[in-house]
Amino acid sequence: MDHDRPAEPRRTFTGYAEAILDVLARTPDRPALTAADGRLIRAGEFRDGVYRLARELAGRGTGRDMTVSLLTGNTPEALGARYAANLAGARVVFLYDGMAPETLAQVVDSVDTRMLLVDPTRYRDAGGLLPRVQVPAVLTLGPGSFGEDVLASSGHREPEPFAVPVAPGDDWCIRHTGGTTGIPKGIRMAHGPYRRNIAMPLTGAGDPPRFLACTAIGHLAGVLADMTLFQGGSVVLRWAFDPGDVLAAIERERITHLWVLPPLLYRLLDHPARPDTDLSSLCRISYGGCPASPARLGQAAEAFGPVLHGLYGQTEALGITEVGPDEHSVTGRGGQITVGRPLPGVEIEIRDDDGEPLPPGQEGEIHVSSPGVMSGYWKQPELTAEVVHDGWVRTGDIGYLDDEGHLFIVDRRKDMIIVVGGHVYPAEVEELLLAHPAVAQCAVFGVRADDSTEHVHAAVVAAPGHHPDPDRLREFVTARKGRIYAPEAVHLVPAIPLTSVGKPDKKLLQRTLGG
Repeated sequence: MDHDRPAEPRRTFTGYAEAILDVLARTPDRPALTAADGRLIRAGEFRDGVYRLARELAGRGTGRDMTVSLLTGNTPEALGARYAANLAGARVVFLYDGMAPETLAQVVDSVDTRMLLVDPTRYRDAGGLLPRVQVPAVLTLGPGSFGEDVLASSGHREPEPFAVPVAPGDDWCIRHTGGTTGIPKGIRMAHGPYRRNIAMPLTGAGDPPRFLACTAIGHLAGVLADMTLFQGGSVVLRWAFDPGDVLAAIERERITHLWVLPPLLYRLLDHPARPDTDLSSLCRISYGGCPASPARLGQAAEAFGPVLHGLYGQTEALGITEVGPDEHSVTGRGGQITVGRPLPGVEIEIRDDDGEPLPPGQEGEIHVSSPGVMSGYWKQPELTAEVVHDGWVRTGDIGYLDDEGHLFIVDRRKDMIIVVGGHVYPAEVEELLLAHPAVAQCAVFGVRADDSTEHVHAAVVAAPGHHPDPDRLREFVTARKGRIYAPEAVHLVPAIPLTSVGKPDKKLLQRTLGG
């Protein structure tokens, strides 16, 4: 697949942004967004602003088969700019916080950016990016010392409905895989699958849902914000994840739904304010994005109640499985919890190295067929052909299904550490270490020696009141998993560094601790 210009759209299709704004128009006076700075934005006000901005962007030449890149944070203006760019017919690209300026510049250039929109939370990043790129139009979402304030310019536009027709197969965005070095892969996402995705109900998210976006809305928090608004709910934005701030916001704003990655869930669990915070409004905590510890999830279920919903998915295929509160007791080999059963419309097969399906219980690569399969990698048809075949996505994850269809993830194939005597999946060692009472958080990673052999290393954050001994932790792993699993080095650290998407930054750990 490539990025050839799509066929002319069918006029009967309604894109996701237009569908969300139609919902907001039904109750214009209700609160829709609460900004991190405390501003309350009502549904009608937000809708009108998006339509004004869409008309302004279209008036500046934005249209179909064009790319608008967003250097934005967790602001209502960022969410509105994304909707407006899509209404004008453009695809959008998210320039993630935490990426180096060189990487951001490579992304901007690779996706043929015609317009760059910057909000005030990212002005400093713009200072490092702009000297490295040549973009025809750079506009700000608010007053600034560079570029024109496009929100102010859009004020004279009429707030009437406006949408350039798009087809279900047109790209609404290009999402890039996480990472802190190198240029990430661009994943093309089409309007049709995404429009269906936001209509998928979220069990127990609240009626109506009130979602706290405390992680970047350029990632999954933005998807869940779209789902919340489309389903008649409201969204509370925070600048970034801070456990004390999140707990206070849940109590103050009567939040019903929260999304976090497991390392962030652990930080909420361990925060001293948690026991005295009123969390009674919370109906659902969605978690996922990286392996979770059964021991720590058990603690979270005890602390927060039956509200945990695990999600497993990939950008290449959107959502794949979900595990509800009543299924966290379903365990596989070694006490590992399931990541759930397939979501509606999703099929899963476990295949061997020759691509042949394997029976329940046998480990192999997870292959997924779903309505949310990506259109392909941007400008990388060869890689697309490697990953997508006959509508099935090779996830690169290793797992197995039980007789009831529950999926268990063993690890990422690419994260496998080849050691003398066998191979080690980091998730297995992480789960074991997290079961130790002296360990609050950990990340296991491979370090390659001068002779090209790999060695297991572990970064460990001590549990409150504990002072873990590295030698004892190695003995703990050896006794339960075997010698080849035991970390050659255990590094005691104050915190596990995270990537821009909130996952443990193992590349950084390799660079800083692997010497």
